[in-house]
Amino acid sequence: MARLKDNIPDRPASRDIRQLTRILGFLSPYRRQVAIALVALVVAAGCVLVLGQGLRRVIDRGFSGADAALLDSALVALLAVIVVMAIATYTRFYFVSWIGERVTADIRRAVFGHLLDLSPGFFEVTRTGEVISRLTNDTSLLEVVIGSSASFALRNTLIMLGSMVMLFVTSPKLTALVVLGVPLVIAPILLYGRRVRTLSRASQARVADVSVYIDEALHEIRTVQSYGHEDEDRRHFSARVEEAFATAAERIRQRALLIALVMLLAFGAVGVILWIGGHDVLAGRISAGQLSAFVFYAVLVAGAFGAVSEVIGDLQRAAGATERLMELLGTEPQIRAPANPQVLPEPPRGEVKFEQVSFRYPSRPDALALADFSLEVKPGETVALVGPSGAGKSTVLQLLLRYYDCESGAISLDGVELRCADPRSLRSRLALVPQDPVIFAASVRENVRYGRPAASDAEVHEACAAAYASEFIERLPEGMDTFLGERGVRLSGGQRQRLSIARALLADRAVLLLDEATSSLDAESEHYVQMALARLMQNRTTLVVAHRLATVQNADRIVVMDEGRILATGTHDELVREKGLYARLAALQFLGAQVAQKSAASP
Repeated sequence: MARLKDNIPDRPASRDIRQLTRILGFLSPYRRQVAIALVALVVAAGCVLVLGQGLRRVIDRGFSGADAALLDSALVALLAVIVVMAIATYTRFYFVSWIGERVTADIRRAVFGHLLDLSPGFFEVTRTGEVISRLTNDTSLLEVVIGSSASFALRNTLIMLGSMVMLFVTSPKLTALVVLGVPLVIAPILLYGRRVRTLSRASQARVADVSVYIDEALHEIRTVQSYGHEDEDRRHFSARVEEAFATAAERIRQRALLIALVMLLAFGAVGVILWIGGHDVLAGRISAGQLSAFVFYAVLVAGAFGAVSEVIGDLQRAAGATERLMELLGTEPQIRAPANPQVLPEPPRGEVKFEQVSFRYPSRPDALALADFSLEVKPGETVALVGPSGAGKSTVLQLLLRYYDCESGAISLDGVELRCADPRSLRSRLALVPQDPVIFAASVRENVRYGRPAASDAEVHEACAAAYASEFIERLPEGMDTFLGERGVRLSGGQRQRLSIARALLADRAVLLLDEATSSLDAESEHYVQMALARLMQNRTTLVVAHRLATVQNADRIVVMDEGRILATGTHDELVREKGLYARLAALQFLGAQVAQKSAASP
């Protein structure tokens, strides 16, 4: 499977927390809510700091002074502060959580919308499972950080800084001891934290591997089951899950040790300070209330520092997630509308022209898919492209749809070069019926209406009837409203193809592109599909890609291709008489069919 290459570099994401500033643009529409949350956060942190002074007042004036009235007033004041703190905490929690959910939804919508604008070439060199992981897992990380961890870290940082100031105001001597002891506490934590961060990165990578394997196995469930590969897939998936678990368990163990180390060092330092401060109280250098307040603030500093160190891992993981998401958003679409797109003429004529076109696929830069390819298709003409596999037939359709831009030459529709037109306007004139029809996990009605969402129910029914799909739709449990399952698993191949044709009929485009539309059907299904295609092709310019020559004998022109070049052009009879590649292919196919018929007829 292709790894991420040019579009998204396959390298470890940055752990620099400054990466989180890149999501400020998503926060700007909610400045009012952010401001409310910040004010509530500051008020709640301030109330916590005020509690220390209330504790000092209660001990020095209430207990030590034996004054019941002062004790009562101090306790009432403390209660008032606690009520304000509770209200501020509720406000902070609500708005911060709301912002987290809202911004995450906006990021998901922005990334998905951007992905829809990227050309198929991007997905040739990018693992779809990796993109899905970024869109789900990485945005969930951001949701946790924006809606919880960031405000938690900010709140504890404010408390830590405020407590340091209050420590100095309460006792400069003891504060100096704290400041001297801080490096001794922080140094081992920073060194040990690197191990935790490395394991966090490894854990994210293992989870992404699990996601990718699930995506592949479930999307190709028919292949898995047809080859009896279930046990092998269970074993491979279990191995990946166990790798992810082992890495996560080690990360959890190391992080738990880190938190325990923080608590041991921080509160051990508080114990030392309490011992020194106790001697100062006995000597009369500070009061019992001052020591109590100092210990209170020291505990706040230790607790806040431990909380911040615990959250820092989440922030770093979110920084990596931010970088990965911004890489997706920063990927420039290779196919985009020009600044001033040329308007396609009305009404559409369906005139197609290729002029000396050469092209290589991004994933195969060393091989020419088309070489000096020139072809003109007149309005209403049916042109078939035939040739061996790899001749470049489907490439012609993909370039016309402007999934890619050619390296040299020019392609035009109704006299307008594709590069000069808006891709959406261009594609609104083209209808594609692929070899493997795409059926979405929705109802029959929604699938047929996909190319023209505003179509009425009557128009949908008419398109289904014209595509000879009504006969099987009526037999479905809920008719038009029947849910078809993922990729249309509840339908046969022929039924899916007829729905695909009904979709193209309803879209009513000027140019029809048929890419091996009947190659994998049984005789009865092919009969219905051929009748549906005959209706679809009426009064439309049609480009047909076909391996089975019997399906294109009646085309206005047949273009024989090999290795990206045109070898011959003509009608079926003309090409057979030329004794070239087409004649050889026709002899093989038609002779094989005759032999099969004789074998079936013989007793």
